[in-house]
Amino acid sequence: MKALILDKPRQFRLEEREMPDPGPEEVRVRIHHGGICGSDIHYYQDGGFGTVRMTSPMVLGHELSGMVETVGSGVTRFAPGDLVAVNPSLACGSCRYCRQGMARMCSDMRFMGSAMRTPPVEGGFREFVTCTEAQAVPLDGPASLREAALAEPLAVCLHAVAQGPDLKGARVLVTGFGPIGALTFLAARQAGAAAVMAADVAPRPLALATTLAADTVFDVSDPAALDTEKDERGQVDVVFECSGHPNSIREAIDVTRPGGTIIQVGMTPNEVPVTLNPVITKEITYRGTFRFDAEFERAVHLIGSREIDVRPVISGSFPPEEAEAAFACAMDRAQSIKVLLDFA
Repeated sequence: MKALILDKPRQFRLEEREMPDPGPEEVRVRIHHGGICGSDIHYYQDGGFGTVRMTSPMVLGHELSGMVETVGSGVTRFAPGDLVAVNPSLACGSCRYCRQGMARMCSDMRFMGSAMRTPPVEGGFREFVTCTEAQAVPLDGPASLREAALAEPLAVCLHAVAQGPDLKGARVLVTGFGPIGALTFLAARQAGAAAVMAADVAPRPLALATTLAADTVFDVSDPAALDTEKDERGQVDVVFECSGHPNSIREAIDVTRPGGTIIQVGMTPNEVPVTLNPVITKEITYRGTFRFDAEFERAVHLIGSREIDVRPVISGSFPPEEAEAAFACAMDRAQSIKVLLDFA
């Protein structure tokens, strides 16, 4: 099989490898599509992010869909030919967080395409992967495997929405309209928000927000764009802050009404200079969100049925032989939102 190897920052190569065999209660999946995530871009650009650094060549990729090619002993849920999305998380099941039902915080997590362990956990930018039967989630309905590759980021966004209050009837603002912002927007709408607004600085994300029929689209390259949402100490019930940019965080605090909620979805720099007094005086709930748990299966269902239609978020796909062009496209906010590698 072909595997896409990142030898060092900005240097990919294709390598021929032996096809992996599934063990007991495992399945082998022929990968059709793999989405390029922001963390993949950080590995490609800089060799990692924060304190997580690649120390040896690695296979990236954790947004995966494909077809079951063969099954190991004891597998009862799948047969060859079944279409699936692959959950990249494999929690240990025994640490304190797993026992508390917080597998996303697992102390011994194996996450595909991650250098958090040494050696790194192999990702899915290759023709075949093996995973546990539980990690493969069946795709049913009219959606394609191309769409199913967005199950992992949609699960992140469903988990983010679950961290906030009931959105039925709420005025919601999503700041930062990249892939996660766009999928959070769709998840918030699916959750029953009365109005879902979008804010960004770049034309391509703003155009996508318009395509997705955002109630209001704010071009925050204009410093006054959100002024009306700051009236009377804030007009927005829930802000999903997906950019991680300090300016956006400050704006989120300003537009959130007294008693409102901010969910911090986007990763931030190590230090963010913000004034927290309005969080105190407006009694704002400010909460983080990280990865997902049971939301993965729900994401696959919502995509499969097209109850959430992710097709407008996908900007294009490239074969693995053109990985560097694919990453260049994914890094260019002027031309893309979500870019896929196509292994089919």
